[in-house]
Amino acid sequence: MNKTKSKGQWLRAAGLLLLAAALVLTVYNIWDERRAGQAVQQTLAALPAPAAPVQLDAAAGPDAQVLPDYQLAPDMEMPAVAVDGERYIGVIEVPALGLQLPVLRAWSYDNLKIAPCRYAGSAYTGNLVLAAHNYSTHFGRLDELSPGDAVRFTDVDGNVFDYAVAELQVLQPEAVEEMLSGSWDLTLFTCTLGGQTRLTVRCTQTGAPG
Repeated sequence: MNKTKSKGQWLRAAGLLLLAAALVLTVYNIWDERRAGQAVQQTLAALPAPAAPVQLDAAAGPDAQVLPDYQLAPDMEMPAVAVDGERYIGVIEVPALGLQLPVLRAWSYDNLKIAPCRYAGSAYTGNLVLAAHNYSTHFGRLDELSPGDAVRFTDVDGNVFDYAVAELQVLQPEAVEEMLSGSWDLTLFTCTLGGQTRLTVRCTQTGAPG
């Protein structure tokens, strides 16, 4: 009788501990997501405005078009600016989701807690791949996108690259080669809930870069 009672008390205590742990985890996740959202807004406010294009040939007149550096040398490294010790290459905008997010130059697990990161490629060579956490304030709502939705990337020099969503894919975590393959101009990806797969949004460029 006493053993049965003790076992029941132990099970109840264990259940309460599990509930408490789940509550703590939920509160932490809510706090972490809110922190991430505030962090990207602060970074956006701190990013310097892109410099105006430099007129190289004064004799050509003020309306003469000057080719940006990346068109002259597409393989150049994307320029970056520093904010709070982190280096950013530009801003990604997804109007359908109300997102405007700074993009870090290099990815790491720590960086993903701050903002979306460049995982591979470049906007200049038409193979940019961006990764972000599945916070709702980062890439957590990518599954709401539909083919044709607009996406815009603006680098720190003010060059604008417009894209349209082509398709959504679900890839396995180890499918790195598949993630980087294909002729997609822009790829956005994030973990699905539970981290078992990667939700991947493939985009194609629309129009000429501005």
